[in-house]
Amino acid sequence: MTIPLLQVSDLRAGYGRAEVLDGLHFELAQGQVVTIIGPNGAGKSTTLNALMGVLPARGRIVFDGHELGPLPLEERVMLGVSLVPERRELFASMSVDDNLMLGGYRAMQLRVPNWRREIDRVFELFPRLKERRRQLAGTLSGGERQMLALGRALMSSPRLLLLDEPSLGLAPLIVREIFRIIERLRAQGTSILLVEQNARAALAVADHGYVLETGCFVLQGPARQLAGDARVIETYLGAAAPSRAAGP
Repeated sequence: MTIPLLQVSDLRAGYGRAEVLDGLHFELAQGQVVTIIGPNGAGKSTTLNALMGVLPARGRIVFDGHELGPLPLEERVMLGVSLVPERRELFASMSVDDNLMLGGYRAMQLRVPNWRREIDRVFELFPRLKERRRQLAGTLSGGERQMLALGRALMSSPRLLLLDEPSLGLAPLIVREIFRIIERLRAQGTSILLVEQNARAALAVADHGYVLETGCFVLQGPARQLAGDARVIETYLGAAAPSRAAGP
């Protein structure tokens, strides 16, 4: 039996005395895209921040056999976990190139040979970034900033990529482009935990999904199955469920 890359048991986290997550249990296999969908305030971003070590959390988080609970954020990055936060958190006064190079910290520390060449992979995924490589990050469009945030995370060659609302605030054409990149990353073997309000796009690209409401999972299952669930359709998809072939 294959051991999941990520196993989470009884995850609890919050802000101050307000507990947001009420004992979550979930897992993710190597090469999978797993999505967590749900309304604003359900605890989706809190889940990713707890996994990354941005927020203190209780429960058990096991990544590739390593207990992440006692580890600080930096050590989780060194193990191969990378977060693309909702606010992207780029260095606005630095160039695209410099932002990407900062993302290579893990590879540099691990003395990965020719780690700087990873930038070629990023530029292959995001040709627009190559065109703007000398441009300051703060002058990029919203879609370009999202591409840069993704590219910076990929510079560390993560084994698990945590994506927090990658479609937020973007035009539909850019959203489709971002989700095509997610599909390509999965095809290349990158494991992804995707938090999204755009349930239609998320379920179209994911292998497995969880529906989070007020800190608890109320539904879970194969993404295709969830996309056809009457409750999911009524609450998150509007009309008919999307076909996987059609894409986001």
